[in-house]
Amino acid sequence: MTGLEVHRSAGSLGRSEDGWRALAAAAPGSSYFATPDWVLASWESMRTPREAEIATWTAPDGAVDAVVPLRRSTGRLHPRIPLPVRSWTLLGADPDSADHGLLLAGPERREEVRAWLSERTRGRSLWLSAMDAEADPGLLPPGTRRLAVTTCPRLALDPDTAVGSTGFRKAMRYSERQLARNGITFRWVAPPMMTGEVLDAVVALHRTRQEHKGNATDFGAHRRDFHLRLQARAGLDRGPAALLAERDGTPVGAAYGFLWQNVFAYYNGGWDHAYANLSLGTVLMNRAIAMLTDLGIRTFDFLRGDEQYKYHPFGALDRYDEQWLRPRSVSALLAGAVLHRARSRRPQPGAAPAHGGTPAEPEPRPV
Repeated sequence: MTGLEVHRSAGSLGRSEDGWRALAAAAPGSSYFATPDWVLASWESMRTPREAEIATWTAPDGAVDAVVPLRRSTGRLHPRIPLPVRSWTLLGADPDSADHGLLLAGPERREEVRAWLSERTRGRSLWLSAMDAEADPGLLPPGTRRLAVTTCPRLALDPDTAVGSTGFRKAMRYSERQLARNGITFRWVAPPMMTGEVLDAVVALHRTRQEHKGNATDFGAHRRDFHLRLQARAGLDRGPAALLAERDGTPVGAAYGFLWQNVFAYYNGGWDHAYANLSLGTVLMNRAIAMLTDLGIRTFDFLRGDEQYKYHPFGALDRYDEQWLRPRSVSALLAGAVLHRARSRRPQPGAAPAHGGTPAEPEPRPV
């Protein structure tokens, strides 16, 4: 009796959610993106939900031993490679821009999960675009190889260690006084308090900031249903949360992300450019880091991207997600070859990031 069940609809997993969440919490490299909160909200929001399925393995006592969420897709492996590839990938990894992908399996299920995944995906390429560095490669089918890495900086939060230089902290105190004189206050919105109104404010500020810069963004109203589903599954200490900067009750800045375990994953945000001369973006990020530290959070995850502000002034250190491919078509082979030649190269452990210059205002994470 294997305890294997393949689910064809999100609604059939209700009785497994708590066990899945416990399995994710115990896994090395655990992140919010591996939880049922994220994956099931992604499935429920899909235009073509029949393209997805989730395999679960359950022990006789009802504990969930393994979870493999999959979806079929057709698209480019990289924006610069105009070759569509038919592939299997992790459910929730695209188009929702999840980082830190994981295949969750207890040690007693490793071989069983690997064999099932290999057989289930054998007719298509397998494309895993953002697997956590601690993900178990032994779960991947034969022929799957790592092509590249993606930088995902993190900042360790320590209540006994101040963030930034003495000069930076002095500048932040000055900017906060100036913002207060302009009527700016800050409000933490914990997961149980998140609402559609707060989400709409975050999206509006993000789009305003991107339009000012002349950038496009996919973090908009069309993803509202997905993020509301995340809010509906939130718990006291997990799910969407935000720090808002407000003037007379109207949000003028927001830092939005997800709490899970002792990590805050900064997903997106924005701020009113009218307050650029008062360094609102930097103050907002600094206040978020300080508030999360006080709440007992021990890691601020900046997610993908090596933007300068993450390193200076905040002092994040590089961590990496990995891209894996098992090709099953000519287009996948060609795209994989291009990615392999152009792959990011991981610095030696302990090497300092190649960033410098003056502090830059934090920018929202592109989605």
